[in-house]
Amino acid sequence: MWTPLVLVLLTSWRALAQVPLPEPPFLPQNASAGAIPSSTGIPNSQWSSLLGNLLYFYEAQRSGKLPSTNRVKWRNDSALTDGQDVKLDLTGGLYDAGNYLKCTFPLSFTVMSICWGATDFGKGYDLANQTPYLDDMLRWSLDWLIKAHAANNTLFVQVANEEVDDAYWGGDRNIPLPRPSYQINDTSPGTDAAAGTAAAFAACSNLYANRVFSNSYSGPATLQNATYAATLLEHAQQLFTFATGASGGQTVYQHSVPEVGKAYASSGYGDELAIAALFLSWATNSSSLYQQAQGYWQQYSLGSYDGVFNWDNKTPGLPVLFAQIAQANPSFGGNASTWQTVAEKYFDGIVYGSGPGYQTHGGLLYYKDDSDDASLNPSLNAAMLLTRYVPLASTQSRRNDYWNYAKAQVNYALGNNPMQAPYIVGANPNSPQNPHSAMASGGNNISNINTSPPQEAYVLYGAVVGGPDKYDRFFDIRADWPETEVALDYNAPMLTLTAMHVLNDTADPFYTSLKAGAYDSKKPQGIPCDDAYTDGCGGPQLSQGGKIALGVIPGLTGISIFSLLGWWAMISFRREHDPLY
Repeated sequence: MWTPLVLVLLTSWRALAQVPLPEPPFLPQNASAGAIPSSTGIPNSQWSSLLGNLLYFYEAQRSGKLPSTNRVKWRNDSALTDGQDVKLDLTGGLYDAGNYLKCTFPLSFTVMSICWGATDFGKGYDLANQTPYLDDMLRWSLDWLIKAHAANNTLFVQVANEEVDDAYWGGDRNIPLPRPSYQINDTSPGTDAAAGTAAAFAACSNLYANRVFSNSYSGPATLQNATYAATLLEHAQQLFTFATGASGGQTVYQHSVPEVGKAYASSGYGDELAIAALFLSWATNSSSLYQQAQGYWQQYSLGSYDGVFNWDNKTPGLPVLFAQIAQANPSFGGNASTWQTVAEKYFDGIVYGSGPGYQTHGGLLYYKDDSDDASLNPSLNAAMLLTRYVPLASTQSRRNDYWNYAKAQVNYALGNNPMQAPYIVGANPNSPQNPHSAMASGGNNISNINTSPPQEAYVLYGAVVGGPDKYDRFFDIRADWPETEVALDYNAPMLTLTAMHVLNDTADPFYTSLKAGAYDSKKPQGIPCDDAYTDGCGGPQLSQGGKIALGVIPGLTGISIFSLLGWWAMISFRREHDPLY
C-alpha cells in the first residue's frame, strides 16, 4: 500500500510527466536516403524525416548527465560541475553552437521561436510522430532555464568563459575548466535577457496549456500539461517583473556582465519587453499587458526598424503577434487591421524589394552585415514569419506572393541554389560534410582543424549550417565558421517551416532531386572571403571590385589584365549603384 508521501510524489511526477518517447526510437537515416523520392501523400515521409533530424540536432547539443534515452551514442556526459562556483546546479541545458558555451539569451529566443511555431503548426509534429521529441527537447531546454532562474531577481546568462572555450578544440570529455557562471540580478540587471527569457517561458506556457491563437492554423502539438504550463508561467511572470522593476534600472545585459558581450551583445531591450508582454497577455488573458506591449512599441520607436528577425532583435515578429492576438480576442483593444498594415509594410519590403534586404543572384534573401555570418538565418526567419502571416494577409495577392517567396527561401536552403547543396547536415549526399563543431569533428588540433581528422568523425544530423556567401558560394571548410558553424537558433525557423510542410506538402523537399556528386561539380575553388578567411579577400593590389570579380567570374585567365581591370571597374560601379548586383 502506498504511503501518503509516495502518493504525493507519484501525483507530482504524473502531473509533470512528459510525452513518452517512442520505442524503438526515431534515428536519422543515412544521407543517401535523402536522394530517394518518396511516394507518400500527407504526411510526406521525407518532410517527416527532416523534422526528426532537425530535432535530433538539439539532442546532440546536450550538456550534463545524459539520460538513458540518449540517441546520440557518440555523445558523453559533460560539464558536470557547472554552477559549483556559485554553489548551484547549473548542469544540463544545451551547448550554444560549435563550442561549449551555454548562453541564456540565444537559447531563450530559440525556445520562444520553437514554442510559437509549435502552437501554430504543431499538428505537423503530431503527423510526423515527432511530438515526443519536441516535448523532450523543450523540457531539456526549459528545465535548464528554470535552474538558471535561481531566484526571482537572479538569472544566470552564461556558463563558461568564451576565451577559454575558444582556445579548445576537442571532444566533450575534456572540456577545459574553469567554467564560470555569469548572472544578472536586481542591482546588476539585464532587461533584455530577463524579458527575453520571460517571453520564452510565456510562449512555451501557451503551448503546454493549449492556448490556441486561431483556427487559421493547425493548432498546438499534442503535449498539453497544465502543471508544467503553470510552472513556466510563474517563471515568466517573475522574470517580467524583474525586467521591468529591477532596482538597478533598465539596461542591456552586457553592461552588467561584459563577458556576454563577446558572443551575444544585445542592441536594445524594447523588443524583448514588448514580446514578453504580448506572450504574457495571451497566457494570462490580460488586455492591460497587451496595451503595455503597444506602449513599448511606441516608447522604443520599434516601428522604425526594418531589419532582420533574430536572437537580438525580435521586432519583426511583433506586428504578427499583435495581429494574431487582436484577431483572436478583439476585447484586448488591439486593432488587427492596424497591425496588418504595419506587418505588411515590413513584408512588402522583403517580397517586393523596397526593404534593406536584397536577393542574391541565386535567390537568397541577403542583408548587408547581418547576413555576412550565417546567411541562411535571416532568410529562414523571414520565411518563417511570412508563412505564419499568410492567413492574416489583407489580400489574396499578398497571400500568394508571401507564400511563394517563403517557399523559395526554404527551397534555396534545401538545395535549389547554385551550389546544389542542401544546407542541413546529413539530409542528402550533397549536404555539408564539415560543420564547424568541436565535438562532432573528432579532432583535437586547434591549429589544424580542417584536416585533423580529414573526415568529420560524426555526422551531426539535422544541423543547419551558417550558409553561403553573398555570391551564393559555399566552401564547406570546417574552420570557416561564418559558413559552416551550427547553432541552436539556426535550426529554430526551419523546424517551424518543416512542421508546416508536413501538414500541407505532398511534394518532397527539393533535395530529393539531387544526386550524389552535384555539389562537388559546383564547389568553388580557392578560399572564402569572410571573417574567418580574410586572406581570401585578395591582396592590397586589388580594389573591392577586383575582389568581387575574382569571386563572381573565376576562370577568366585567358583575358588580358586590361580586360580584367575593365571588368573590375564596371562591377565595382554596378555594386555601388545596384544593390541586387
